[in-house]
Order: sequence, then structure tokens, then C-alpha cells
Amino acid sequence: MASKKNRKVISIETKQEIIRRSESGVKQCDLVKQFGLSKTTINTILSKKDAIKSARVAKGVSKIFHVKRRSSLHDEMERLLMVWINDRQVRVDSSTQEVICQKAKLIYDMLKKNTPETSSSSGNEEEEFKASRGWFFRFKKRCGIHSVIMYGEDGSNDKEEAEKFSVDFQQFLKNEGYCPQQVFNANETGLFWKMPNRTFITKEEKTLPGHKPMKDRLTLLFAANASGDLKIKPLLVYHSENPRIFKKNCIVKSNLPVHWKSNQQAWVTQVVFKEWILETFAPAVKKYLLDKELPLKALLILDNAPGHPKDLEEILEESYPFIKVQYLPENTTAILQPMDQQVIANFKKLYTRALFRMVFEECQLYGDMTVRKFWKEKFDVLVAIRLIQKAWGEVKQKTLNSAWKRLVPEWIQEEPAEDTEVVQEIISTARELELEMEVEDVEELIEEHQEELTTEELQALMAQEHEAQREASSDEEEEQFNQPISTAAIKDFLVKWGEVQEFTSVHYPNTAEANRINDLYNDTLARHFRKVLKKREKQTTLDKFFKKPVAKKQRMEQEELILQAPLVLYMN
Repeated sequence: MASKKNRKVISIETKQEIIRRSESGVKQCDLVKQFGLSKTTINTILSKKDAIKSARVAKGVSKIFHVKRRSSLHDEMERLLMVWINDRQVRVDSSTQEVICQKAKLIYDMLKKNTPETSSSSGNEEEEFKASRGWFFRFKKRCGIHSVIMYGEDGSNDKEEAEKFSVDFQQFLKNEGYCPQQVFNANETGLFWKMPNRTFITKEEKTLPGHKPMKDRLTLLFAANASGDLKIKPLLVYHSENPRIFKKNCIVKSNLPVHWKSNQQAWVTQVVFKEWILETFAPAVKKYLLDKELPLKALLILDNAPGHPKDLEEILEESYPFIKVQYLPENTTAILQPMDQQVIANFKKLYTRALFRMVFEECQLYGDMTVRKFWKEKFDVLVAIRLIQKAWGEVKQKTLNSAWKRLVPEWIQEEPAEDTEVVQEIISTARELELEMEVEDVEELIEEHQEELTTEELQALMAQEHEAQREASSDEEEEQFNQPISTAAIKDFLVKWGEVQEFTSVHYPNTAEANRINDLYNDTLARHFRKVLKKREKQTTLDKFFKKPVAKKQRMEQEELILQAPLVLYMN
């Protein structure tokens, strides 16, 4: 018997995108090429477009299950649950079946409570949800979360195992002859870079109707050596590959002070981690050791997060065989991980200080500037990158060195002073901005990055991700449909369109209908091309008016300066 052909699974999200593009004018033959599907498959999807368009499901779902039996609350709950699972992945928290089911029930009950038509209904079995074992496995199948669920840290810390590992590790370092300059640690953390906690909004801002602080998340991975004199360029993972601010300012991502990567969940995957290791970490370590005239050998300490591949030494073997890797035992990360010993917390305080200083300076510079206006008009991910660079640069060498006190106490040269001065500066600047803040509030703001997200915050994050996807899709469409077209071709089209109008007005039997259609076309498609033509004609006139006899080399230098200006403005 002939072997069965493997069927390609197409998510509802992809099907909806195919329908959207088809309705925007993309031909079926082009859809076939763009999505790599057969014409029959495209036809089948378009024939069911009403049902597919109305489906609201979680990311990755390929089928619409039990449409009549599932309420909109179930679908909304599962979408928010996927955001929550993604967030736990960012924070390297375990997500077992029991934990997921508990959170699903909590989200569902909260949604039901906040939905008037369901909270007031009685006896409606469709609105009941028990987060059963059967639901969990169907949810896994719909959303493909088998690779997301983790069974690592269970929240407990094994102190005995940590102490044993520390003793063995110190002996290993002596036997192998490693010095503090040669031993490195790397760890990731989530960062809500956009807005402080709602507690810290000014009194004026609180009174604004409908005002809600927006959160936006990215993931950072920091690395440094035990001596603290080499800080590696951080890895930054965001949910958008090319934010509009990058395009607006012609940003070259390789020139950024972070190693920029993206995926929808904004987390560190094994693929992303391997790229950072090979392209940023390993070259920087090699250059440092050679510059310091140290033996070409290095050791990297990692925890057991899913994003840290176990075959890392094999990956490094070809080009960087001198770098070895060791993993901390399970349930010891919080005790032993150097980056978790106040390094990341110190960075976040320094980031907050830099952020508040920037807000204060903007408010001082512009009289009408408010905190809310700054968030909305002045602050974007490119500015956040500058603040990340500044804060990481301000983390002191002794802070990085003292983080190894539980792994290798004898390496600690000097205990750093508490960062009370940084905290006081944050509070002082906040009060200048009329923000309500005390010492406890600063600690809460730093710890907030590790807290569970509320249902409302999950909804805000999901909306943020959808908006980023919509912008990316919009930009893709602009690139697709705004292909270069000559002025001569536009003029030729408008002449031909005039001839078509004249022909239909004379020969079409229903004059009123012909005029209506012609007017519609004039006001949409033809109007667009007239505007393009008019803009080009104006630009040509201005170019001729302002043009001066400038040497070719000088003109090229001027154009190069203009192109580089936005990048210089942002990165200096």
C-alpha cells in the first residue's frame, strides 16, 4: 500500500491571515506562493472564511473544536492562559499540569465575574468550567504546549545540595587551574521596561478617565566573569523583529549595544541562546583572554533553564573548544546563581534611576511635558535600549565579583556597599515628579518583575502582542504593495482610466450606476495614484529650486551624514 502523505497543519491564525490578504486584493496564485500551500487548500480555506474569521482562539490552534459547546469565555481564557505560560517561561518558572489547571480556573472565574451577561446568568452549563484532566489534554493538543511545560525547579531550594556542589566546584577550579577572570556566569531576566507600577502614577494622572499604565515586556540575558572586569554585551529578546522606531531611524541592529533577537513570546529559546553564545559571548571571551595574556581557557556556569542547551560544548567545539560548560544542580539556582545574588536587582534599580532621571529632564526641558505624555510620546524601545546600556555599564565590578560569594567565597575581594544611594536618588527624583514613592515602593517595583501577572495584566500584554503583530503585518503589506513604480507608468494609467470612464459613461446602459462606480473608483484607487503623482511633481519642483552646483564627492558626503543622523541622535 502507498504510504500516507503527511498533512501540513495550518493554524487558525494563518488561515485568518490568508483570508485577510485575499480580501485585501492578493490573488490566489500569489497566496499559493506566499504560504506554500496548494490551490485546493487555499480554495477550501476561503470557502469557509465566515466561520474562520469569526473564530477567536489561542495562538497555534489549527482546528475549531466544539464551536457550539464552547463559550467565548473559554476561548478568551485559553488565549490569556497562553500569555501566562509564556510569561512563566520568561521567568523560568515550572508549569506543570496542576499549576496550569489552577491558573486556568482562576482566569476563567475572573473573566466570568467581570462579564455581566455571564455573571448574571443561571443554570447555563455552557458557562461552567472545571479545568479537568480531559480539558488539559485537549488544550495541549489545540495549542501545542508540550514543549513549553517544564518540570525543573519546583520552587524549593536544596541547601544541602547547594553546599555540596559549592565544595566540589571549588576543588574542581583548583584542579583545573581556573582563575576568576576565566569563569563566567549568564542568566536571563524579564523586564517590564515601559511603565512603573500603577501605585506610582501622579495624582494628576490618577484622575484621568480610563488611564491604565501599559506594560510591555522584554527578556535580557546578562553575563560577566567572576572578577567582574568583563561584562558581555547583553542579549535582548523582544516580541517584534523590526519595531517601527527602528525603521523610522534606519537602525542597524548589529550596531546596537545589545544582541537583538525576537520571537512572539519574547523569551530566550535554545536557538537564540546558541546564536548569542557563538556571535557575542565566545568572541568577547577569546579577545579578553588574549588581551589579558591569560591562558586560553574559560568556564561558563549555567542553570537548567529550557533555553540553555545541554549540547553547548559540542556547539562550541569547532570554533571555541577552550570554553567548557557546567550546570548548577536542580533546585539550587536561587542559592548559587551569581547573577541572582543582587546583580540583576542592582541593574533594575540603576535602570529605574536612569528612567526617572530622563523623565525629570524632559519635564524640566519642556514646560508642558507630563509623565503620561512622556510615556506616550517620548519613550520607546530604542530609548529603553539606551537606558539598559547605561544601567548595565553602571553595575560595579565589586558587585559582579561579590555575587560569587556562595560559590567561591575565597574569590571575593570586597563586599559592595548597599545600593541605598541609588534607591534614595530614585525616591528623590520621583518626588520631584510628584510620584508617590517610598523605599518599600522601590523594592516592590523591582520585585514586580517576578510577580504573577493578574488577569487584567495578561489581557494588556495580549493586546500589546496583537498590536505588534498587526504593525508588522501592516509594514509587510506596505512593502508588498508599495513596489517602485515610475512616474510615466502612473501617468499612462491615469490616461487609460480617463478613457475607461468616458467609454462606460457613453455605452453602459445604466448611466447612474456607471457614474456611481466611476466615482467610487475615482475616490479610492485613482485618487491614490493622483496623490503620488502630485507629491512627486512638487518634490521635483523643490529639488530644482534648491539645487546648487555641488561637487559629486561633497554631495555624497552630505547624503551619508543625513542617513546617519537619526542613528547618531539615538545612540549618543
